[in-house]
Amino acid sequence: MYAFLWGLVPGPLWVRILVVLAVFVALVFVLFEWVFPWVAPLLPFQQQTVTG
Repeated sequence: MYAFLWGLVPGPLWVRILVVLAVFVALVFVLFEWVFPWVAPLLPFQQQTVTG
């Protein structure tokens, strides 16, 4: 699968590396800005069962 995706990226090796890094940074940004905050209320981490 990775070889197929790597074959889709155009250009010489250094351009491919830059494109892959840019896509990775954009993906991490989208996850932290929109996906994780949207999912956080749905996760049970805020429900504490131990009382002080």
